[in-house]
Amino acid sequence: MNKTRFSQVPIKAQMQTGVISRGQKWWEKGLQPNMKEVTSAQELVDSLLNSGDKLVVVDFFSPGCGGCKALHPKICQFAEMNPDVQFLQVNYEEHKSMCYSLNVHVLPFFRFYRGAQGRVCSFSCTNATIKKFKDALAKHTPDRCSLGPTKGLEEKELLALSANKDLLFHYAPKPVQPTPAPVHEETLVAKQVP
Repeated sequence: MNKTRFSQVPIKAQMQTGVISRGQKWWEKGLQPNMKEVTSAQELVDSLLNSGDKLVVVDFFSPGCGGCKALHPKICQFAEMNPDVQFLQVNYEEHKSMCYSLNVHVLPFFRFYRGAQGRVCSFSCTNATIKKFKDALAKHTPDRCSLGPTKGLEEKELLALSANKDLLFHYAPKPVQPTPAPVHEETLVAKQVP
């Protein structure tokens, strides 16, 4: 094929004919077995609830974010070095509505969750401030035993997701059980004395 004639063919047409292949997206490169992309609000909630006492790092990113792209190889390294930690990726461009409901407005943004504690920390960082990520990982990675069921997202976050009409997510708040008034020993003793 003549080089000059080939260079005049639009790139989109070259991709459709297979002359140029569509490469792997940067956020799909280097993924480890403990990394997965979240496809819906329900999947995020379920992943957090099913994680037990395991530390879960939620990585909010955007394909067009230079900081996210630069940080991705480091996050993959951390995932490789910490196989017991679950890394979830949320694509901001595909899930803007969900991110707004969760008050994620700065990228790259990370949230750490663990068992019955729920969210243990959240922050934004870049390659320049990667120490913040390392410190949070070191602080929250040691094995811990939670007392109680896995908390996942906070009640207000679940309510915000279910109130968002763009999401196919439904949540019914648990009814609050009234707690009986505490009984004091003096009251019992006083009632027994004539």
